[in-house]
Amino acid sequence: MTWQGALQIFVLLAVVTVIGKFLGTYMFNMLEGGRTFMDRVLMPAERGIYCICGIDPTVEMRWTRYVFALLMVNVVGFVILMILLALQPVLTIFNPAHMPKVPFWVNLNTSISFMTNTNWQNYGGETTLSYLSQMWLTVQQFLSPVTGICLLLAVVRGFSRHNAETIGNFWRDFIRTLLWVAIPLAIIGAVVLMLLGSPQNLHASTVVHTLQGHKQVIAQGPVASLTSIMQLGDNGGGFFNMNVAQPFAGPNAASIVFQLILGFSVPVACIFLFGKMVKNTRQARPIFASMAILFVIGALVLYHFEAVGNPALAAHHLHLAATHNLEGKEARFGTGTTSLFENSTTTISWGSVIASNDSLTPIGGLVPLFNMMTGEVIFGSWGAGMIGMIAYAVLAIFLAGLMVGRTPEYLGKKIESFEVKMAVLSMIVPSLVILALSALSVALAAGKSGIFNPGPHGLSEVLYAFSSGVGNNGSAFGGLSSATPWYSATVGLAMLFGRFPMYIPLVAMGGALARKQRVPESAGTFPTHGPLFTVLLTGTVVVVGALIFFPALALGPFAEQFAAHAGKLFGG
Repeated sequence: MTWQGALQIFVLLAVVTVIGKFLGTYMFNMLEGGRTFMDRVLMPAERGIYCICGIDPTVEMRWTRYVFALLMVNVVGFVILMILLALQPVLTIFNPAHMPKVPFWVNLNTSISFMTNTNWQNYGGETTLSYLSQMWLTVQQFLSPVTGICLLLAVVRGFSRHNAETIGNFWRDFIRTLLWVAIPLAIIGAVVLMLLGSPQNLHASTVVHTLQGHKQVIAQGPVASLTSIMQLGDNGGGFFNMNVAQPFAGPNAASIVFQLILGFSVPVACIFLFGKMVKNTRQARPIFASMAILFVIGALVLYHFEAVGNPALAAHHLHLAATHNLEGKEARFGTGTTSLFENSTTTISWGSVIASNDSLTPIGGLVPLFNMMTGEVIFGSWGAGMIGMIAYAVLAIFLAGLMVGRTPEYLGKKIESFEVKMAVLSMIVPSLVILALSALSVALAAGKSGIFNPGPHGLSEVLYAFSSGVGNNGSAFGGLSSATPWYSATVGLAMLFGRFPMYIPLVAMGGALARKQRVPESAGTFPTHGPLFTVLLTGTVVVVGALIFFPALALGPFAEQFAAHAGKLFGG
């Protein structure tokens, strides 16, 4: 572990903070009636869409109608993707490699995955999908993160409004975010990635003959455009099976750094957007500080254990070989950058990887696993991470109110039983799904048949699969046969529960809060803009995650780490 490797963690955090602050202001002006430099270009397009679709953007919606419209957008995308994948061999356009029909269970899993912004892939993209299918995946990678921003707006307006029955117009929020944020930034990202070496074409795969006389098939295609929105939208669904470790997707160090910045930009901007929407920018500080603390701790812990190496080797007196854990690492960028990227993949709900998570040390693998088990609230994806952290803030305020014997208040609204129930429900549902499906998978023959590694590592793989599905992350530990009907169906179920049953209760909470009268601050109001609340909020995230998942983690990564120190290995 070097100081340069540790320094890059803080440099990245500083850069994305500056970008996020400016982008958050831009998003606030675009969404809440201000003016932006893009208005002259995009407002005619916006009016044209409203005219064609028959939308009146001035009509406000109750939270139930808002959610219904959001669900319909996702359902339409799901149906179209299912049809495209089923008819792939018939739709010969943009299918130069003549890709066959996608198996039903893989089709179902993939369609759910790209609807819920999970982008879990139990197939190899370059060997399974046509360019037409990949293009619709790109469309889904626009639609799903934008609906995440809409969820955030619905919740935050519950705090910013009072005596109101409505929380905004979904279609206006959706179209504006798509036109003003997603499309322009994705175009810029695609151009930059092309300049950095990623291909963007519709050519068939190139067949070359190596010096050893072997044949090699080199896949290409619209890589830059898909990679841009996959990283910007915190999607993670890559064009290639190797994801960003494939040289076309991550051609050099500059490309990797740029993709990291793309991934963090909107989630960080959502924090500052929250502060502006509630008309108190100080309220964004403890949330940002809590996320930053958890991110830095996770990055340093992961980097440390990967730099120390496999303790099982040291237990067998192989000290020189134990200096670094280089198995499965991105050799071009080293342990430090690879560890930073792997920690980021589960803090911004990215799912994008440049290394094999299955090759991480037990505690190194614990870090991304725990990031997802918190509900991916350490920055998280577009809107979703911020919503999750608001739920933790409501719970923290409730606990603080119990300690001082007062009705808790947050952002001028009394937090009563309904709000607490909705916040807790959003935490219980995903946790229950992870643990229940993991237990079934290690107990039933259908689940056990897909586990290639016995012992605690196999349990970690199963926990990771369902945590990734519920967390709408999409990354995988590997070593698990996830394309089987069992895991395709159960992980698909996990993705659905991790998106809609998790966030819809919070939108209901936002609708309830919008109807309430604002409560003026008093001497008994718990301050929510200082270091004390930062500590309380951070502690709530850690304690809730630890209480729910510690028994499972003790049997998985912790057991494997202790066994490794004793020289015990678990073969495949």
